[in-house]
Amino acid sequence: MDFDVLQALLCVSLIVSAVLIAAVIDFRVKYLRLKQKNYFLNRDRDRYAETIYASKDGYFAFIYPDEFIKDPLKSVKDRCSRRLAVMLNLKNGRQSSFEDVLNVFYKEDARKLQKYLLLMREDGLSFEDTFVMKSNKREIRVFGSRINGADGNLYCDMLWFRDLSAEQAKIEDLEKEAANQDHKIKALESLIDNLKTPVCLKNNKLETKIVNSKYAEVLGLPDKKACFSEHEPTDVEKVSNQLSQAAIETNQIQKRNMHIVVNGQGRYYEFFEMPFHDADKLDEIGTVGQLVDMTELDEVKRHFKIHQSAHLEVLSALGTAFAIFDNKSDLIFHNKSFMQLWHLTPEDLGEKLSYASFLNVIRNKRMLPEVSDFKAYKTEEDKLFTSLIEPKENLLHLPDGRTIRRVVLQHPNGLIFAYEDVSDRLAAERTIHELMMVQKNILDNVSDAVLVFGQNGQLQYFNGAYVKLFAADSAKLQNLPHINDIFEMQKTFFNKVDSWENLKQHMTKHIFDICATFKLERDDGQVLEVRPVMLTNGLIMVSYVRSLI
Repeated sequence: MDFDVLQALLCVSLIVSAVLIAAVIDFRVKYLRLKQKNYFLNRDRDRYAETIYASKDGYFAFIYPDEFIKDPLKSVKDRCSRRLAVMLNLKNGRQSSFEDVLNVFYKEDARKLQKYLLLMREDGLSFEDTFVMKSNKREIRVFGSRINGADGNLYCDMLWFRDLSAEQAKIEDLEKEAANQDHKIKALESLIDNLKTPVCLKNNKLETKIVNSKYAEVLGLPDKKACFSEHEPTDVEKVSNQLSQAAIETNQIQKRNMHIVVNGQGRYYEFFEMPFHDADKLDEIGTVGQLVDMTELDEVKRHFKIHQSAHLEVLSALGTAFAIFDNKSDLIFHNKSFMQLWHLTPEDLGEKLSYASFLNVIRNKRMLPEVSDFKAYKTEEDKLFTSLIEPKENLLHLPDGRTIRRVVLQHPNGLIFAYEDVSDRLAAERTIHELMMVQKNILDNVSDAVLVFGQNGQLQYFNGAYVKLFAADSAKLQNLPHINDIFEMQKTFFNKVDSWENLKQHMTKHIFDICATFKLERDDGQVLEVRPVMLTNGLIMVSYVRSLI
């Protein structure tokens, strides 16, 4: 073999080697790409499988052979999911057959499910129905559907199983909550319907949302439903809408008084419209309306004004000086006697005279009792307007020698001050007291025993001569006993009489009925002449004089 042939063979072998190396490299690249593709296919398959396994629904699949290739899967294959086995408590787990699934349900449900499956496998019909498990009465929702590929190839028939127990429990809880809410709503409706006060709830568009029966009655409508129907607004609704609009615009309570005819009777109501913010719609303001029946209070006020006017007329005509200062201590009423007592002029009163100013005026006129600290005195006087509970009475001794009796008592509008000049009366009482003391001294020094009784038989006075004559207990006489008790004290001196009761009646009759003189003979032999005398002040003086006969 020559050199040229060898060189040719070498070139051919090099070319073949290069071709083989290129083919190997190409195969290796295609192999690696196919391996990568298979990796991602397997990964996606595992992901889809795990995704299906993670579903809260279990499934049972009927997988068909591929019609377009020679599929090693020669017949339909069953596949039970892990979730379904757990849900239905299947003993064979994922190896369970469809018969095992059917046995979980009641016979009637099993037959129905089997019929659904037959229709789906023969005609491809989807279905959805609920079946009940025999063991625990749980409801299972079954969805049946056929799955086809994009090329029309039949993949499988799927039955999805969903446990409705959680949803059912939630539905039952919601139904119970709805029932409770309904009960609460009815209770609230009953509550507001039994209110004597009409109430109404409106939204920000002045649309009526809630009313009670009393509100419909005030409107003159047959029932609450009529409040929401189309009708000509009543006068009450017009006023209510006006107040509601003002309450919404100002965000403040609005009120107005109005006379209304309800059931043929005139009533006097006070309207209230109060703004409120809905918790879910804080930017919207609605109103709560309320009508308060003020008829009785209005009548009381009207009668009070009438009686007050009559009362003030009476005070104006009385000789006693009266003045009324209101809760702010301003003079709101006085009679003529008040002006005369304190020598006041219209200029002294001015447009408004406060109690403190009044004290200043009479002090300047030297008609106020002398006090060391006038400021402290005025402070104490001002406290009367906030602390007086019961009537207060005291005497004012004026620098001009007069004594004024002052009575301060509460008045609906403040305090009423009554002033009475008691100088003459006190002088007369002093004179009478002095005369009585003189008379007492005279009676204490006479030798005759003396008792003085009131018209009711109560002892008013006794002297020392009586105590000696009847050996009486001075301490008991100091208690001013009744004449019957005094007679009982005298009983020890008349034990020889035939009837003590008759003697008592005889003495009482002669002393109080006829004031006639009579004689008494005591057990010790003394004879007493009893002389009753009616005094000018109505008292009866009885004197006991020893008789010489």
